[in-house]
Amino acid sequence: VQLQASGGGLVQAGGSLRLSCAASGNIVRLNSMAWYRQAPGKERELVANIANNGITKYSDSVKGRFTISRDNAKNTMYLQMNSLQPEDTAIYYCKLTQVGRDYWGQGTQVTVSS
Repeated sequence: VQLQASGGGLVQAGGSLRLSCAASGNIVRLNSMAWYRQAPGKERELVANIANNGITKYSDSVKGRFTISRDNAKNTMYLQMNSLQPEDTAIYYCKLTQVGRDYWGQGTQVTVSS
C-alpha cells in the first residue's frame, strides 16, 4: 500500500487549501483514513479521520474549519481547510488503516502566514 499526499503550500491567514491523499496497492474495502499534522518542535497530532462508511471525527482545533471526505471509488481522501491560521502551519500526513496495519504518506507542507 502506498499513499501520496499533495496540495500543500503557502497561504495567508484566512485562506484555504485542499489536501489530497491517493492510496494505491492492495486496498481492502473496510479501512479508515486520517489526516495528522506535525508542527516544528511538536508531536504529531490527529486532525481528522473518516471511516469507510463516511463517519468523521475532528480535533477541537479544526472543527468547523476543516472538512474531511473520501472517494472510495478513487481510493482518495481529501481535507478541505478553510479559515487557515498561522497555528495550522505543519507538515500534514495521511494515514490509512486496514487489517490492523497503518500506512503513512510522505507528508505535505502547509504554511500559513500572518
